[in-house]
Amino acid sequence: MVKVNENFLKMPGSYLFSDVAKRIAAYTSAHPDARITKLSIGDVTRPLVPAVIKAMHDAVEEMGTFEGFHGYGPEQGYLFLREAIAQNDYAYRGVAISPDEIFVSDGAKSDCGNIGDIFGVDNTVAVCDPVYPVYADTNAMAGRAGDYLEQMGRWSKLTYLPCVEENGFSPEPPKEKVDIIYLCFPNNPTGAVVTREQLKAWVDYANANGSIILYDSAYEAFIHDPEVPHSIFEIEGARTCAIEFRSFSKTAGFTGNRCAYTVIPLELERGGTKLNGLWNRRQCTKFNGVPYVIQRGAAAIYTPEGHAQVMESIEYYRNNSKIIRESLASAGYQCFGGSNAPYIWLKAPGGMGSWDFFSLLLDKANVATTPGVGFGPRGEGFVRLTAFGDAEATKNAVERIKKVF
Repeated sequence: MVKVNENFLKMPGSYLFSDVAKRIAAYTSAHPDARITKLSIGDVTRPLVPAVIKAMHDAVEEMGTFEGFHGYGPEQGYLFLREAIAQNDYAYRGVAISPDEIFVSDGAKSDCGNIGDIFGVDNTVAVCDPVYPVYADTNAMAGRAGDYLEQMGRWSKLTYLPCVEENGFSPEPPKEKVDIIYLCFPNNPTGAVVTREQLKAWVDYANANGSIILYDSAYEAFIHDPEVPHSIFEIEGARTCAIEFRSFSKTAGFTGNRCAYTVIPLELERGGTKLNGLWNRRQCTKFNGVPYVIQRGAAAIYTPEGHAQVMESIEYYRNNSKIIRESLASAGYQCFGGSNAPYIWLKAPGGMGSWDFFSLLLDKANVATTPGVGFGPRGEGFVRLTAFGDAEATKNAVERIKKVF
């Protein structure tokens, strides 16, 4: 008889954002006249910039000719895009990353989950708490997380790194040894960032313990503080302990186009094996690459006009973050994040629980949020707001939230 992967049977309920969507749909069905403003899911709303559209149009025309047709592309990504990434995202900041250390993919979320394929199931894993659900869930599916302890809202074998108000939502290395560490800065969901000194402590810990840092920097484009690093590879020693994930989704509005990349330095080895080679083998076996047209569009953001246009969109979302953070703070709410990140971590008044606060804002303000407890037990008492909505709708939503209390 066929046996299923029993690790899936341990998974609690549905995926967080699916659960949120179902509750919003149920409320909308019961209140058909309500006009809900969604500050919940981190999906962008600005259209693709003209430079990207032109590049994709040109690529489509090219694909319609015998001379310009492209079939299967390189699983690692086309060289024109990897060279543009190496030059503009890294060399520009004084970081040496070569094109053969870059792997273009269909999303940072995919890569953050799929990277587990190259690691044994007996590795110990540390995640932030609260945490982006993919990090914990994919390790649970692989069998690294143990059993789900429902009353505690956590997995028995995962090491949880407290990200709380007292430490600025930025965790410290644990006293015990862990093998794999997921870090995300600017952080989803709290919007927190780390300094170079804080990140150096993690790099030193990983090198001392033979650990691997899986560094999700999908939101680095929103950093404007010069003291905040955009890449873990700005930190000395990171090339021997870190893998970095980046995405065009929030940077260039590619949530519907699916394009991202992962950086694995050539000198990163464990057990005498180069992880770059393992990931390359995995990708060549399980992945056929990102479409040529999409990669041409992604490369266009590195042109002078493309960069300027993309930064306009990012500034639009930054302004939304500022409006949410400053307006709610002026009304007496406690807000965190939102300065170098597109997420605002809003504390529920009066010790209210996350789901209760979610329901209250949905009912009284017609604003959808994401309950903090869905990201982990230390997210209880918070909700996450995103800055990716329409500017006017965001302003109106904030005004309605201010009137709830």
